[in-house]
Amino acid sequence: MKNWKFCLLTICACAVLAGCARSIHSISNSGYQADRSYCGYHPADAGSDPAFTYRGELSEFDVLGITRGQTTSETEIAQALDNAKRVKLGPGSSILLIQSGAAFPDAPMVAELSKHFRVVPFSGLPACPAPTSAWHSRETEPQSYAKSLRLAAARGGNDIILCYWGILESEKENLPTKTISWVPGVNWLVPDETQYKRIRLKLALIDVRSGNWTVFSPEAFEDSRINRSPRRAVADQKLVASLKQREYARGVRELVRLYAQN
Repeated sequence: MKNWKFCLLTICACAVLAGCARSIHSISNSGYQADRSYCGYHPADAGSDPAFTYRGELSEFDVLGITRGQTTSETEIAQALDNAKRVKLGPGSSILLIQSGAAFPDAPMVAELSKHFRVVPFSGLPACPAPTSAWHSRETEPQSYAKSLRLAAARGGNDIILCYWGILESEKENLPTKTISWVPGVNWLVPDETQYKRIRLKLALIDVRSGNWTVFSPEAFEDSRINRSPRRAVADQKLVASLKQREYARGVRELVRLYAQN
């Protein structure tokens, strides 16, 4: 009887103390985030090739060719307005596809876009910071990178560059049974965590010939599920894959509706 009373008190205490943990990660760094970080840094998986290790995102300034702190005249602004044209996708458009932060775009995004256009996957890994000197300034890099990207796309026969960014917002709510789930031999029976996730995308379309661009974001998707301790990582990655699939499909539908010509 005393044991049952102790268990009941434990459950009540856990119900009071159950908390929430929130985190934000890139879709290019969406692996299961175990609680094994040190000062905010997570160790790399054993056996991973360092060349494919997540090392940050591309900047919109780099991709769109915007230089911070550049002196701009009113005449240049007026000329840009006069020359600006709406970015359009034709039935035969070829897209150079970039997922910021990833060596390869996610397969579901490639599959969705391939239903409508020719798709050429391209690396979205950011370059290592270049040294700064009197003759080499980082202020000139965004325009240089953007033009190099357009040249690479042109040489590959692509008329559009599509770069996309995404974040996964997560919240984990501990259930009152979390302490019990740690008991050996019982944890596979007891759900101990409710996980909420939301995915948000941002897509940039750049016309290779003119450099004109547009940016849009489809509506975010969110979902949740209850996890059990031994299969928490599996459940997490299934939820991530489901959210990506649905958001990519929504993003491509919105892209076609807004910018594709019949």
